[in-house]
Amino acid sequence: MPRHAQIISTGRYLPARVRTNAELDALLGEPVDQWLIDNVGIRERRLIGDDEVTSDLAVHAAHQALDRAGLAPTDLDLIIVATDTPDYVSPGTASVVQFKLGAANAGTFDINNACAAFVTGVDIASRYIATDAAYNRVLVVGAYGMTRFVDWTNKRTCTLFGDGAGAVILAAGDRPGFLGANVKSDGAFHDYMGVFIGGTVEPTGGDGTRPQRLEIRKRFPPDTNNKGWPPLVRALMDKLGRPVEAIDKICFTQLNLRTIEYVMRELGLPMARTHTTMDKWGYTGSACIPLALDDAITQGIGPRPGELVVFCASGAGYTMAAAAFEWTAD
Repeated sequence: MPRHAQIISTGRYLPARVRTNAELDALLGEPVDQWLIDNVGIRERRLIGDDEVTSDLAVHAAHQALDRAGLAPTDLDLIIVATDTPDYVSPGTASVVQFKLGAANAGTFDINNACAAFVTGVDIASRYIATDAAYNRVLVVGAYGMTRFVDWTNKRTCTLFGDGAGAVILAAGDRPGFLGANVKSDGAFHDYMGVFIGGTVEPTGGDGTRPQRLEIRKRFPPDTNNKGWPPLVRALMDKLGRPVEAIDKICFTQLNLRTIEYVMRELGLPMARTHTTMDKWGYTGSACIPLALDDAITQGIGPRPGELVVFCASGAGYTMAAAAFEWTAD
């Protein structure tokens, strides 16, 4: 009998500390509040605590997803952590999450294609489940601690980013859940934005004269996602043999509300079929999509059984990923 990967639960975690746009006005010495609201949709964001690291965010979100699924950590067969803000360069953060969760039976690995990593992780997890009977329950968690790398005097970066984690648990089922995915990249953008220190190009340590900070070295064209997302979604729907208008719910990377509005118009879908969270949580990278999904579900406006759900993500690199599910969870 064919095996299908189904999302059976979600979970999230947001750090307690809130930083509002008004606080940024004071930090930067110039008004950014209204500009951010009008042009990006961000009003506030959460900041990772001084006593927290990325794995802690992931573990909190994972516990909630496990509790909702009625599972113990030892029930997991695989843990995939999607992040470009790991605890360490090496070892992988997924190993830390496994230990902190007590998920002794789970294999682990990290994925880093920046903010497209969660959707890529869900794609990989679904294929494990579909092709190998040893993998029945897989945790995929997008975790983001980027404010740890933010220069709070640089308005190009400090205005956008927030921290958090979102998790899903996928399980094997006998009816379709995961339908397919589409992953694309344009490596010409690899040196535009990132934390360009800590790897083999420029190891940390040294003389300490260069801090490990998020940098925007070159400006992405403002319509990058406007041009990238619609064909990504259309190509995925073509692969599935379904029209775009069949999409019941679609979750995007939560970088810019105006981009999401534009793309929804371009796809011919009403805004009621998406959900946004950047107003209260800022841009949370690889955690964006599971956070938005979980928020919609907890508000009672999430996917219903039988609905077609699409995730569409992009990140530095330039990477993109889209995945589609027929929703099965109640």
